[in-house]
Amino acid sequence: MRDRRIRLVLAMIVVAMAGVGVAMAATKSTSAKNGTVKAAKVGKFGTVLVASNGMTLYRYTPDKKNVSVCNGACASYWPPLLVKGTAKPTVGSGASASLLGTTMRTGGAEQVTYAGFPLYYYAGDKKPGQANGQGFEKTWYVVNATGALVKHAVKASGSGGTTTKKSAWG
Repeated sequence: MRDRRIRLVLAMIVVAMAGVGVAMAATKSTSAKNGTVKAAKVGKFGTVLVASNGMTLYRYTPDKKNVSVCNGACASYWPPLLVKGTAKPTVGSGASASLLGTTMRTGGAEQVTYAGFPLYYYAGDKKPGQANGQGFEKTWYVVNATGALVKHAVKASGSGGTTTKKSAWG
């Protein structure tokens, strides 16, 4: 019985250390000098917002305009896009400067917003163009250049427009 408890405690320590590593890596990768937001084609979701490094940006549906409710453990898996110091976010190709802004997070960091809503990365996206967080728990979605959530995959039609196609997440 004692050996079983020791193994359980050791397993919990390993999980906790892995979580700290994810949080530290996420924190390190979220700050940008200028918080550049641009638009790029991301898989089956069409043209959506990405950071200057090409990593997909997401919106959390429980957030309110200019208010982030993703803190603590949530922010370790969904790191906020932050700007350093007094830097202002910048707009890249395909995004709208009039929709770009910041909001103060708990703790004083400035988080980049688009159409008033805070933007986040997903720790499960390892390279540009991935959208592994799309539809997670039906609360995390990629965002298009108008600031709207993209809940379904898009497919180009023969007429040059787009049609929506239901995604695996509903």
